[in-house]
Amino acid sequence: MNGDPCRLSATELRGLIATKQISPVELTRAVLARAEALQPELSCFITLCGDEALAEARAAERKMMAGEPLGLLHGIPVTVKDIVNTKGVKTTFGAVPYKDNVPTEDAVAVARLRSAGAILIGKTTTPEFGSKCLTDSPLFGRTRNAWDACRSSGGSSGGAAVAVASGIAPLAIATDGGGSTRIPAACNGVVGLKQSNGVIPHSQALDVFGNQTYVTPMTRDVADTALMMQAMAGEDAVDPWSIGVPVPDFVCTAAPRGDLRGQRILYCLTPPGRPVAAEVEASFKASLDRLAGLGAELEEFSGEGFDIEPIWRAINHTVWRTRFAKLAAEHKDELSEAFLKQLALATEVSGVDYQEAMFARTALFRRVQSLLARGHFLAMPTLTRTALPIKQDLFGTIEIDGAHFDSVRPHWFPWTMPFNMTGHPAISLPSGFGRDGLPIGLQLVGRFRADADLLRVSALLEASTDLLSRWPG
Repeated sequence: MNGDPCRLSATELRGLIATKQISPVELTRAVLARAEALQPELSCFITLCGDEALAEARAAERKMMAGEPLGLLHGIPVTVKDIVNTKGVKTTFGAVPYKDNVPTEDAVAVARLRSAGAILIGKTTTPEFGSKCLTDSPLFGRTRNAWDACRSSGGSSGGAAVAVASGIAPLAIATDGGGSTRIPAACNGVVGLKQSNGVIPHSQALDVFGNQTYVTPMTRDVADTALMMQAMAGEDAVDPWSIGVPVPDFVCTAAPRGDLRGQRILYCLTPPGRPVAAEVEASFKASLDRLAGLGAELEEFSGEGFDIEPIWRAINHTVWRTRFAKLAAEHKDELSEAFLKQLALATEVSGVDYQEAMFARTALFRRVQSLLARGHFLAMPTLTRTALPIKQDLFGTIEIDGAHFDSVRPHWFPWTMPFNMTGHPAISLPSGFGRDGLPIGLQLVGRFRADADLLRVSALLEASTDLLSRWPG
């Protein structure tokens, strides 16, 4: 083939591999070479699996040349966030105390991609245990934005987003516990989906019944997200929410065919009292215009009731104290100051307070359900501004249009955490660029378990722009 295979989508690469216009070995070598060239600048990998990936690529090539049946992702490179278990490959959780941890089995999502023929090329960066919206750790330093090395990649799946945005590999497994897929997707101009609860089984969740974290796909375009969903979705006995959930034809449904006539989209710029940059507001309005141009009916909704910071604190601080208090006591010198401070600030929540937060979580679910009974989708900006400075202090102020606000989480991503709690599918799509040349993201939210429908509207919106033609310099 002619041209750089690293600039091709997984959907395009599938066709080239099936018709023997590119070999898995050729593709894997190109991807590994790009990863090795960009890693010193971007720092988006903790582990590269060069020898293992090439061995898998050779086996994939032999299978291809023998005319054997090929899997959905045969020979396609994939990265996996280093918080998701990979059999025989180090999984560090971004933390020095786990720097030599090697799982004995794959997470369900990883096993399914491998079964479909995908080739693991490396483990991408995460802050310690995916605990924040920036991607840095004493284990590897800081992961830089694919578009500007002076800006953050976002987090906690910053390495996954940067690897996809910079053309290292077309597919990435990420995770999302409060926006950890959608935040870096918006920062780096890629597609990040947090699917409905149970659509992709979560085999590492400790509290599977109260879980609000997800193992997710990250790609450059919607068609590739559909490919990953097709391979990763489906019930597994380890996750009760996945049992009985059917697997639709994501690939076919996500094709950008038809229009949005008959579809009502409810939109809201920001919850009351939360700031938003003027350029984000302008990009959001332009996205709404494109949706209307596709035939959608638009209706504004009130952001009242979406300030979920107290609920988030009660639930997550309880989880953090339970999971990490002993680790912090035993490995204080190996953990970052930010992680230890997060843990120290985690309030002791009574059993009554925790249960009240769970009641409030249920009320939030019903609030979203009532909105989605009026409309088919919700729309809002993913973030209130473009990527933060590379040395952003998690506990410092956040600057938006010259004004400073005292907390990063509620002022930068007020719209991501609610849908982790409710379980509805939420996707961040590239919607434009700011004056600083950095990407801006749009978040769309679909009805519960209607993930394929969300991908369809996303594909139509994506096809209405030329944003896919832009790459980082």
